[in-house]
Amino acid sequence: MFLEIDVDAKGHHHSTTQIRDNIHLSSSTEAFGGVSGDGGDGAGRDGDGMCNEGNEDGDMAPELKLQTRIVEHIGFAQALEAQQPKLWTKAMGKLYFFLMVASICSLMNAYNTTLVGTVGSIDYYNKFFYDDETKSSLVMSVYAIGNIAGSFVCGPFADWWGRRWGMFSGAVVLFIGSMLQGSAQNMAIFIGGRFLLGFGIALCQTSGTCYVAEMAHPAWRGPITGLYNSLWNLGAIPACFSPYITKHLHNNLQWRLPLYFQAVGAGTLIVASLFIPETPRWLFANGKREMAVRVLEKYHGEGNRKSPIVMLTYRELVQEIFIEGSDKRWWDYTDLFNSKAAWWRNSCVMGLAFISQMNGAGMITFYLPRLTKSAGITGQIELLNTSLVLGFSLIAAITGALLVDRIGRRRSLLIGSSLLVVWWTLMTVLMSQFAGEGGASKSGARATVAFLSIFSITYSFSFTPLQVLYPVECLSFETRAKGMGVSNLIGNLGSFFNTYAVTPIMKDIGWRFYGAYLGLNVLYTVFMYYFFIETRGRTLEEINEIFKAPYPKNKSLERHKMVISDFATASQWGLELENLNEEFGSPSNTPYPSAAPTPRMKFPTEISDIDALEKR
Repeated sequence: MFLEIDVDAKGHHHSTTQIRDNIHLSSSTEAFGGVSGDGGDGAGRDGDGMCNEGNEDGDMAPELKLQTRIVEHIGFAQALEAQQPKLWTKAMGKLYFFLMVASICSLMNAYNTTLVGTVGSIDYYNKFFYDDETKSSLVMSVYAIGNIAGSFVCGPFADWWGRRWGMFSGAVVLFIGSMLQGSAQNMAIFIGGRFLLGFGIALCQTSGTCYVAEMAHPAWRGPITGLYNSLWNLGAIPACFSPYITKHLHNNLQWRLPLYFQAVGAGTLIVASLFIPETPRWLFANGKREMAVRVLEKYHGEGNRKSPIVMLTYRELVQEIFIEGSDKRWWDYTDLFNSKAAWWRNSCVMGLAFISQMNGAGMITFYLPRLTKSAGITGQIELLNTSLVLGFSLIAAITGALLVDRIGRRRSLLIGSSLLVVWWTLMTVLMSQFAGEGGASKSGARATVAFLSIFSITYSFSFTPLQVLYPVECLSFETRAKGMGVSNLIGNLGSFFNTYAVTPIMKDIGWRFYGAYLGLNVLYTVFMYYFFIETRGRTLEEINEIFKAPYPKNKSLERHKMVISDFATASQWGLELENLNEEFGSPSNTPYPSAAPTPRMKFPTEISDIDALEKR
């Protein structure tokens, strides 16, 4: 037996809706002691205690032990309680492999982004291309330019050809770009290869993020999708060390070999993507409904087509994609801006993309080497410092991803942004006290380096896991790929600013630029507090309900108290539904209300029953 009680943000109870287990209960509600809204004063009921009051015929009802749980969405929570999915099974092992294949996209993005800076420090590279500051700047920027160009194509491509083929195509472009870079005999070919790398990674990133979020088991979507972007630090570490790995080669292979390594990840993705299934949401939206059900059945239902999570997901796909329609106009981006709900999504998706780049994290990436030199940290000590920061950031990002369901998306971002305000305050004070006309003093620089390292670890914990997870959850299926493309575009524009605008600004106003970031982070925190929603504890389709509310933030913070009895077991889910329908009549009182409620409509116990709802 499930009891749903609406709970507001302060924990007050407002209304009570009883939802019976999917089995026929011969005794009435009163037989269990008269369940009350607060789980309290009914006969035979003592809060979370036992119920053994007899029914009106004198028969003793089964003794019940009740558990109370606060949940974000009653339907999803009930499906999880009924199915109780296991983290480690043979089917889940295969699913993890598929998700690891998609995560190669994140690793390649980190490696490619970080590598150009480290290769630029190799003497053989500079001698071969006649080191020129203008050309070096072009090499740095052309990757972002290619990524920006790819942002306009990646969304429609992933929608039209699918997430799997989007990753495949992006990997092919990355492979070609890697080979061009590694074998380049002049700067023009090298820059051309760099552009292809940026273009290909846009295809891979957009398709990869959509694949992970849509393919991951709903019970662990948050941590798994958070881990996808947390692997960025893992990909950056070998890029930082590659010049030291090849330094014994006293020829051009010292810089060519690290560039060829880029092709290893691309080649692996090309081959592996041929052996992974397409996401059920894309299959369903493109008319391949039986294939979609088979994927859900195998990897979300442990081979059981009637499992609660499979039934819940399929019913929501019918409602969200078939009834409301899916976007088939690959060239049309108006769905991202044509309603209040769409604009609120943008405030979350594009807001996070902008904040993630413009809260100072991007500036630190480019300015930290300069500051470490001011602090006297050079050579092997600089390498050790960089390695430690990357290592701790990786641990922080993985920890943040694993805790994202417990802490919550919105709360994690607010805590992280608030801490960044504290770190920027301390760094601004330090630099104002120790910075002189010749730059930062050694003691001031060292203290600032320490806080910049803490900043990076804080950012990795709060922002890195959510840079992909949060926007992909906020976007509906029909706008997910295009929205992630736009998010990628905004992120790259921010990166472009950090690459070229920060240095001259720092030269002009010095440490005062820290104060500007301090003020911006205060504004970002306020903005997130009023506009960012909470998405945990819901399926991707259930999140859409939030944006239909007058004030989505408040809607997302609503909680429900679910009281669970041990009378029914998960194995009984779906049994004797005919009797349940006879007792309750309308399916609006059942755990799975129909997509289009009709009086006395038969409760959907099969996929075919759900399909029949389309005709009503």
